[in-house]
Amino acid sequence: MTVSPPPPPAAPVRPLAGLRVLDAATFIAAPFAAGLLGEFGAEVIKIEHPAGGDPFRRFGTMTERGDSLAWLSEGRNKASLTLDLRKPQGAEVFRKLVAGADVLCENFRPGTLEKWGLGWEVLSAINPGLVMLRVSGYGQDGPYRDYPGFARIAHAFGGLTHLAGLPGGPPVTPGSTSLGDYMSGLFGAFGVLSALRHRDATGRGQQVDIALYESVFRVLDELAPAYAYTGAVRGPEGAGTLNACPHGHFPCASGGWVAIACTNDKMFERLARVMGRPALASPEVWGTTARRLAERAAVDALVSAWTGALARTEVLALCHAGEVPCGPINAIDDIFADPHFQARQTMVTLIEAQLGAIVVPNVLPKLSETPGRIDHLGPRLGADSGRILGELGLSEAEIADLRAQGVV
Repeated sequence: MTVSPPPPPAAPVRPLAGLRVLDAATFIAAPFAAGLLGEFGAEVIKIEHPAGGDPFRRFGTMTERGDSLAWLSEGRNKASLTLDLRKPQGAEVFRKLVAGADVLCENFRPGTLEKWGLGWEVLSAINPGLVMLRVSGYGQDGPYRDYPGFARIAHAFGGLTHLAGLPGGPPVTPGSTSLGDYMSGLFGAFGVLSALRHRDATGRGQQVDIALYESVFRVLDELAPAYAYTGAVRGPEGAGTLNACPHGHFPCASGGWVAIACTNDKMFERLARVMGRPALASPEVWGTTARRLAERAAVDALVSAWTGALARTEVLALCHAGEVPCGPINAIDDIFADPHFQARQTMVTLIEAQLGAIVVPNVLPKLSETPGRIDHLGPRLGADSGRILGELGLSEAEIADLRAQGVV
């Protein structure tokens, strides 16, 4: 007798299942917030202009499909609906969508949606429980509210760029990454979840106002209180940091680099032992943070001489054995080869019908009982327009008419 194998266990219901999120934003910040919600179960409808869609589709390395790798990664788990919000018919369809939505994410310049008759007062009257995430360069109020803003501008205005680079050199953007966008998306997702908890208790939605520069400013540790308390203006500190030593980047004989972070005296004592120079950690030499900071150049030079005489693998092995915080400065090829990235599944491979295997960052955070997941990569422009409009009650003839008019 043939026995059928037991069916595979059902995937756990994700914690945000049942929520409908409208992503009417472009590029990274607000769409990233919507994408995070989608990874944990929310239905995310990406609303894009019919003529080309989100410009992020053409940002970065392009593929044969006509969309960028950046879009394939960050458009994950979203359905694509094309809709011109500037046209009355498009605005009407949008209002119907809002009536059945839980969250709206947008990042137009303040006042743009109001100009189209789709501002908060209008939408919240349609749906009093709506949570509306609004991301902009400078926020919804203040004298700079109308200025355009991107992550690079936020890094500069928020105080991060001034801290980056070598003393006496030009200011740089750390990693030339859209850090401010991604941080704003994280703060935005947190704000949305907080507002939804309030909505579930009271029935009332609210606006979540995120300024890109404020997300950057929020993570600059003691910069604001230190200036207010001491008047000190921190400047670029290169590979080091103002408050700890040795705490920076050190070359190795193999040509690679390591980061070492001795944030307190105990950590330096461990490093001194690893280096075979335990006497360096005595109070009379460099055993206190104050002494090491006073002689930072000498400390860093000695550590650099030690690491520079060893291959990077040797430095890492010695520091790990001695419990010294030390890690390799990885390029992306190092990351792809690293067994820890592999063991933690920090990256995941998905199959795109036309392109084949595409590697993208995996879902964060990791939940033990109801983990998030990536169901699919970024969709083609308008791939779900017919289905979504049909669910709103529009007939095929009505949808065809909207297409003919360039509304969808």
